[in-house]
Amino acid sequence: MGAGRLSEFRIRDENYRARVQDSYAHQSFLQSMGATISHIAPGQVDIALSAREDLLQQHGYFHAGVTSTIADSAAGYAAYSLFAAGDGVLTSEFKINLLSPAQGETLVARGRVLKSGKQLTICASDVYGLQNGTQTHVATGLFTLMRMEGMEA
Repeated sequence: MGAGRLSEFRIRDENYRARVQDSYAHQSFLQSMGATISHIAPGQVDIALSAREDLLQQHGYFHAGVTSTIADSAAGYAAYSLFAAGDGVLTSEFKINLLSPAQGETLVARGRVLKSGKQLTICASDVYGLQNGTQTHVATGLFTLMRMEGMEA
């Protein structure tokens, strides 16, 4: 099987959806931006964000920091969905490529686990701008997440 197929991932907590949602409920920064979790599956999490004036830069596009934030969070929660109850997640490294100006009614970041290790998990996150039924790939990133034992949030 190829890397990142769902059948390769071991679910360590059958209540992973509730854990992801509970952790998100404590994410005041994402909530202040208006970001919402739109999809949760083992090793996959999507985060959606509607356009608002305060999230845009001077040319009317989503700010790169906003795009990076939801990409990082989608990757982090994708990793977290595979962790055992009681474990937390922190980003240790990421690289993001901004492919085109991030614009649209909504941005959606689709995080997915590529490799789940004992301590480090490698994820990818792709961000799309949605406008009038059209989807534009605006960013792609690679993320290294660290499992933190006993640090559940």
